[in-house]
Amino acid sequence: MNSGRRVAVQALLRVETAGSYSNIVLDQQLQSSGLSARDRAFASALFYGVLEKKITLDYVISQYARLPLEKMDPLVRQLLRLALYQIACMDSVPESAAVNESVSLAKEMGKGRAAGFINGVLRSFLRAGGKICLPEPDRDQAEWLSLAYSVPRPLIQLWQIQYPQEDLEQLLQGITGHAPLFARVNTRRINARDLCIQLRDEGVEAQIYSDFPNCVILRHTGALERLEAFQQGLFHVQDLSGQVCVSALGVQPGMRVLDCCAAPGGKSFTLAQRMENEGELVAGDLYPKKAALIGKGAKRLGLSCIRAIAADAGVYSPALGLFDRVLCDVPCSGFGIIRRKPEIRYKNLDTLRDLPSVQYKILETAAQYVKEGGQLLYSTCTLNRNENDDVVQRFLKEHPAFMPAVFPKETLRFLDLDDGFSATLMPHRNGTDGFFFALFSRRG
Repeated sequence: MNSGRRVAVQALLRVETAGSYSNIVLDQQLQSSGLSARDRAFASALFYGVLEKKITLDYVISQYARLPLEKMDPLVRQLLRLALYQIACMDSVPESAAVNESVSLAKEMGKGRAAGFINGVLRSFLRAGGKICLPEPDRDQAEWLSLAYSVPRPLIQLWQIQYPQEDLEQLLQGITGHAPLFARVNTRRINARDLCIQLRDEGVEAQIYSDFPNCVILRHTGALERLEAFQQGLFHVQDLSGQVCVSALGVQPGMRVLDCCAAPGGKSFTLAQRMENEGELVAGDLYPKKAALIGKGAKRLGLSCIRAIAADAGVYSPALGLFDRVLCDVPCSGFGIIRRKPEIRYKNLDTLRDLPSVQYKILETAAQYVKEGGQLLYSTCTLNRNENDDVVQRFLKEHPAFMPAVFPKETLRFLDLDDGFSATLMPHRNGTDGFFFALFSRRG
């Protein structure tokens, strides 16, 4: 029989052992679970809570377990994390329930021999007060930040080099906890006020985000795809950072626009709406299936100016011609969206060393599509200067045909700048995901 705890444990195991994306894994587990809405919400809270605080929880386990973490059975390790998270971080769960349910799950899931071990570790933690106690921060600042915010030490050290000390802990606080859900109003079919009214009629808490046009905040949505407003193509989900980024490209009706790394399509959809569905927007992705999904989304939203194609963004295709505007939203490490996908924080930095070279190649290729007097926007959803500022500065140095361009007034107002051609958005400063973008003009 499924329970919220069992579903959470199964999803956590899949993420850890198969390296799967958290949101996809959890959605699959919940869809087949048969759980009530309340239990689904509990399973989600457990899953994302444990995933987010894994380093902290493992530190606690290591204080009370004789067996080293790396030698534990993966299921036993997850059951311990799950119980400790409930005890230390969820006031609504009785301590006895957290312990007893984890012990019972061990038996139900074929780990009966480990039940006593799990019970012993949890009881020892409770006897010590049931609170997470970390070492003093002044002994090793990087280690303390790693344990306090459950971010691997190498990433902490990278950010210590790249960002001011006064920003770092605020950044870590900003990537912790629940991320707000933003949507972009489909202005071809409805305005923000009427969309919010319809969504409220469907039981969704919807509020206009007053600091940026045609942006709304959604809460208590349930399954978005089931909403009548979604099926009617009245909105698409897109973080505020993506909406601000798209505004920087300053598209106009009738333009020819290229989004060269377009999947899943959110930026293409917003660009097309800003173009008033007039002109042509070519949305490319390496994989045909993803390109097909972009086409499906465009059809739902009634955006006929979008042409979705399968294309390698790193290979120039002269047949595509030249464009007034090109968006180059490159694959990246994703460190700006950690609060949405907590598992991203655990990426091995060594596996990301070649990313800037890949990104630079895509940017160079994208630049070939920009006509004289046209503009090119480079963007990532990461907070890693190696992938952001360094790529941009290299591009400007090696491509004299391009120069920095000033953001449109709408973008400048949101960023509270007098002028600028590049911007780094941060959760604690802007209320957005972590994001970077830079705008260039091709000399006429």
